[in-house]
Amino acid sequence: MKRTILAVMISSIAFASAVAGQENNANVAEAKTIIKAFFEQLKGELGASMKAGGPVEAIKTCQLKAPSIASELSEKSGWKVGRTSLKLRNPSNAPDAWELVVLDKFEERKGAGEDPQKIAYAEVVEQNGKSTFRFMKAIPTAELCLNCHGSELKPEVVEALDTHYVADKARGYKLGDIRGAFTLSKPLD
Repeated sequence: MKRTILAVMISSIAFASAVAGQENNANVAEAKTIIKAFFEQLKGELGASMKAGGPVEAIKTCQLKAPSIASELSEKSGWKVGRTSLKLRNPSNAPDAWELVVLDKFEERKGAGEDPQKIAYAEVVEQNGKSTFRFMKAIPTAELCLNCHGSELKPEVVEALDTHYVADKARGYKLGDIRGAFTLSKPLD
């Protein structure tokens, strides 16, 4: 009898773990879809700005468009969508305590040889007594990013950054560095 009860309990725990794993997989897939939409929309806006007026125009566009794209996606999806970094350009994107730990782990993973394109992390956390699914995906620095985030910036780019982002710390990156991360969260309760 004890063995039967124990077997039922173990089966129940295994089933609950499998269901939770499937829910997490579905949430990861949904988060990745939202990130892809964010990235594609912002990339399109920045590409058009680069063609129209180079990096200086792209800086203005990024300042105006990135927050509105995140807000729009948040409203449509029911997720809280944003970006954060260890070296902020916009102070309103400052990482919370959980994001800070994850960003540090991303740097460790990159340092251990992991491809920044593939670095992501998901976790269910308790926030204010409620379960919340959180997901972050690293943003690697691409060649184009170095126009505004690199070490050797043109004087007009420096001037535009100083004008539009007075507290900017998002400079000095090299190709392949982790520039920050997309960060998403969704209440589960």
